[in-house]
Amino acid sequence: MDLIIIGLLGGLITGISPCILPVLPVIFLTGGAQSARFDGETTPARRSRPYLVIAGLVLSFSLVTLVGSLILGLLNLPQDIIRWVGIVVLALLGVGLLVPKFERLLEKPFQRLQSRKEVKNQGSGFGVGLALGAVFVPCAGPVLAAIIVAGATGQIGIGTVALTLSFSIGVAIPLLVFALAGRGVVERIRAFRTRERGLRIAAGIAMIALAVGLVFNVPQMLQRLVPDYTAGIQKDLADKQADALDLGGLVTDENRELDNCTNGAEELESCGTAPSIRGIEEWLNTPGGEGIDLDDLRGQVVLIDFWAYSCINCQRSLPHVVAWNKAYEDAGLQVIGIHSPEYAFEKDAANVAAGIEEHGIDYPVALDNNLSTWTNYRNRYWPAHYLIDAEGVVRHISFGEGNYAATESMIRELLENADPDVQLPVPTEIADETPELGSTTPETFLGSSKDVNYGGGDAYRAGTSTFAFPDEQPDDSFALNGKWEIATQYATPTAEGASMRLMYRASEIRIVLAGEGDVVVTAQDGKSRTITVDGTPKSYELLKVDAGEMGELTVEIPIGVQAYSFTFG
Repeated sequence: MDLIIIGLLGGLITGISPCILPVLPVIFLTGGAQSARFDGETTPARRSRPYLVIAGLVLSFSLVTLVGSLILGLLNLPQDIIRWVGIVVLALLGVGLLVPKFERLLEKPFQRLQSRKEVKNQGSGFGVGLALGAVFVPCAGPVLAAIIVAGATGQIGIGTVALTLSFSIGVAIPLLVFALAGRGVVERIRAFRTRERGLRIAAGIAMIALAVGLVFNVPQMLQRLVPDYTAGIQKDLADKQADALDLGGLVTDENRELDNCTNGAEELESCGTAPSIRGIEEWLNTPGGEGIDLDDLRGQVVLIDFWAYSCINCQRSLPHVVAWNKAYEDAGLQVIGIHSPEYAFEKDAANVAAGIEEHGIDYPVALDNNLSTWTNYRNRYWPAHYLIDAEGVVRHISFGEGNYAATESMIRELLENADPDVQLPVPTEIADETPELGSTTPETFLGSSKDVNYGGGDAYRAGTSTFAFPDEQPDDSFALNGKWEIATQYATPTAEGASMRLMYRASEIRIVLAGEGDVVVTAQDGKSRTITVDGTPKSYELLKVDAGEMGELTVEIPIGVQAYSFTFG
């Protein structure tokens, strides 16, 4: 019930948000105006048209969000192909409204939804709704993040379906109200009664204009001009939905008992048989690239480490994991790295292999590119450690950095339980460099999908915009200057002279960059240094200073370099 309420509220808010504005003229004209009836007509318009337009939108929107990514992944097709199909269909339907014979041809697949006697305003409008739903998906907002993840990983359960359907219904309500209002307006204005053909032409032009606008991202430009007055409410709902649905994955019989483990416990616990490692695209550091089955490791102690190579938290954790593997491998410890990507570039096996070499990893690493194992463990953190005993039972879970001494102590205890005669080396002595909670600026993402800590005065949205540094910038924030393209996962300059300004609190500042070019870093004291970025996306150190007061840093980024995030230590 919580998910249904959250979905309905999220849909209602999205239905009145700025992102819906480009769709409204099409809804008004195709769903509303074309269903208007006038006195004395011998062939009255179809009154169900607004409902069928919205029904088509809800159906295609739900299917695309739930199973679209899964199907495209199975077929190895580009993720935006559905959007392009929707754009083409919109253009074709627009032409159909201008040319009635062409519209009748397009509506043939849906003839069973309409009466043969209804000849005015041919077509139920269901096809229009299907096309709108396909292009409307990016407008979903943060409330639908879990649904997209669930669809991409194939973990679609009753909670995900309930959230999707309730969200779709919530969106449909204001759109349907708008369509019916359009019909009412047209019926009340006498001048429209002799201009039915003109309304059809206007609807056709609106659909073609929307299709062309989508090709050139005109709706995004329009959205940037209108303040997003619903963003704060949607974020609050997204946080509640994350708790209700568990973004890390759905509860199953295989992973249910993981709840018995306490994060970062000081003593061993019993948390059920370890969930299986599944959906792995490729294995690295195994003979012949062969996969590993946990059932085959009974008798050994297993440490599963969820990580991503560009994650600063993982980079600080890896020296401990590498040291444990080296110290206890001969004593019966098997370390398995599950590389679950946070960014698209982290799915590339060559990039991961470079990260493995850089961090000195020689234990097996599984490429969990579809987040299948991540979901099976209901994981939500980078890094995350799952310690499994010789019987295959999860005995300890630790999320995030820290807790290293306790984890190593439990590794040693499980090894001795598995083999009382084992000779263990002295404990490893790797310094714990985990920053004190709250002592550093939080990790700062630069893509539009989850940007945080933006401190500029301009709106930070997807698309190309010109930015300027604010006169006053908040602490723990970044701002842009110059012309930038804000993509889903990164920001990249589109003109020379672009730069970022960072107000930070940390002793180490790093940035994840990709592409090729020379990045110039200028510290608060005016000293500059140049960093050469060369192709492979990875984390670069910008500055190391003594931890203390708030500092300021300017980073000049050339065309051809993509900036993904700032991380702090």
